Amino acid sequence: MAVAVLALNHQLFCFSNSKTSTKPWLPTSKSTLTHLKLIHRKTHYSFISFSSSSSTSQSPEANTDTAESCVNLGLQLFSKGRVKDALVQFETALDLDPNPIEAQAALYNKACCHAYRGEGKKAAECLRTALREYDLKFGTILNDPDLASFRALPEFKELQEEARLGGEDVGYGFRRDLKLISEVQAPFRGVRRFFSVAFTAAAGISLFLTIPRLLRAIEGGDDAPDLWETVGNAAINIGGIIAFVALFIWDNKKEEEQLAQISRDETLSRLPLRLSTNRVVELVQLRDTVRPVILAGKKETVSVAMQQADRFRTELLRRGVLLVPVIWGQSKEPQIEKKGFGASQKAAAASLPSVGEDFEKRAQSITAKSKLKAEIRFKAEIVSPAEWERWIKDQQKSEGVTPGEDVYVILRLDGRVRRSGKGMPDWQQIVQELPPMEALLSKLEK
Repeated sequence: MAVAVLALNHQLFCFSNSKTSTKPWLPTSKSTLTHLKLIHRKTHYSFISFSSSSSTSQSPEANTDTAESCVNLGLQLFSKGRVKDALVQFETALDLDPNPIEAQAALYNKACCHAYRGEGKKAAECLRTALREYDLKFGTILNDPDLASFRALPEFKELQEEARLGGEDVGYGFRRDLKLISEVQAPFRGVRRFFSVAFTAAAGISLFLTIPRLLRAIEGGDDAPDLWETVGNAAINIGGIIAFVALFIWDNKKEEEQLAQISRDETLSRLPLRLSTNRVVELVQLRDTVRPVILAGKKETVSVAMQQADRFRTELLRRGVLLVPVIWGQSKEPQIEKKGFGASQKAAAASLPSVGEDFEKRAQSITAKSKLKAEIRFKAEIVSPAEWERWIKDQQKSEGVTPGEDVYVILRLDGRVRRSGKGMPDWQQIVQELPPMEALLSKLEK
């Protein structure tokens, strides 16, 4: 199970493929915590701890009187598929006066149990508490494969919206990172806001000074200023205030729309695909390599579009096009449940960090990029159809399209949406529109 990524006094979790035996997640009472490492096995995650003073290792089953031992035992039970028993252990840990690290781990893993059982509301409450009270990073929720089923539920959408709006309680760090990306995409918005506020203040002061002159002009007299000139000055000031306030409000509205789009792009980047070699990857791993074209609609419509695309196969491949068919209602078909939990070792090792994580790591290339290029063909199969459908319908709502209509979405090489439209695409037009991968325009798009 991918547990919450915790950091306290530079004590961080990190991935390892060590095959050493599982030790307690937290040290015994006589030892001092110096380092925490997350061990990833083929079917589960467990914890190992290192302490500055030597202590005898013991299994979680031997001591269930502390929060740390309950979390350890819960992780072991979850890894064996005993979700109900694991849930009891995590709940017990929360009743044993846990410290912040123990409480965050217990809440997060409890949410994973609820997600596996299809209890979206309970999972959302656990995650909301962990975000609000124990500094859980929202990027962890976006990346964890054990929460894939939860991310397809309305409760996740509500939680994500809270995180996007930010605030002191939920998702402040997530909104801050979204705003950083927004500032990179719209670098002059801050400048416009500054001048809007400055000019509004200047016009307000001028209007404040003009009002007494206007009253004297209305009263008349030998020393009274010209009435029409004073009225004109007041009108200019009022017009300036209205214009600059409107510009400020418009900028705020555009920023919220951009943050919502960045949030959708981030969700899109985590959606999984199965390549022709049966390897499962996330869209973020295909950046700079392909231009995915998502075809969403009824089975018959998508099948016809795929057949038409095959006529332009050579030219589309030259342009890095990867077809991603999404059939409406596919998520309602019975899915074969996998045994065990979490992603495979290969998938975990190849995954990239997301919003809220280290931006330097995010900028690094995937070490297996060359192998991926050899595995990519003309078509990929979606994994977790419910997540794909939810993202597409959110995208439709944002563009004023009725959710559930046949649509296509063309992505850029950098993973952002290039354009979309109703129905299925005109492949000949796409061939003319997209430059070949070796062209300069394609290099600039990365």
